[in-house]
Amino acid sequence: MLHAKVVNLEKEKIKPENAEEFIASSKFGASIVFYGTVRNNNENKKVIGISYDAHDAMVVKSFEEIYEEADKKLNINEKSVFIEHVKGYVALGEISIIIAVACPHRAEAYTLSRFIIEEIKKRSPIWKKEYYENEESQWLKGNPIQAN
Repeated sequence: MLHAKVVNLEKEKIKPENAEEFIASSKFGASIVFYGTVRNNNENKKVIGISYDAHDAMVVKSFEEIYEEADKKLNINEKSVFIEHVKGYVALGEISIIIAVACPHRAEAYTLSRFIIEEIKKRSPIWKKEYYENEESQWLKGNPIQAN
């Protein structure tokens, strides 16, 4: 079971309770919720916020592919996964991505959560622009999109 979405911050916000409700099930013994938040520095620059842009349909497709790939590479067939990534401006300390997973056992949940975030960083067409204390900004170099 998968929920995958790009959240446009001009229209709505990420709601952690939605993730927790989505993965709640008595058939799973372990659940993990990962929050990616905007931190206050990067490469010795004082960050005050980040804007994210994304190709929504391609991002959702990449989330679906990563979910399906987990079956093959990790052999985790029983799972529930909730992924939302924002699009728009995110201030310091606010959530930019939430990944919630539930599996029968904790080792699977930890492995799956880590696999998902690492693959998103490598493969999903999401771009970020940092805003700095000195009123400068910069689009960050990302990973090239990799074909499977």
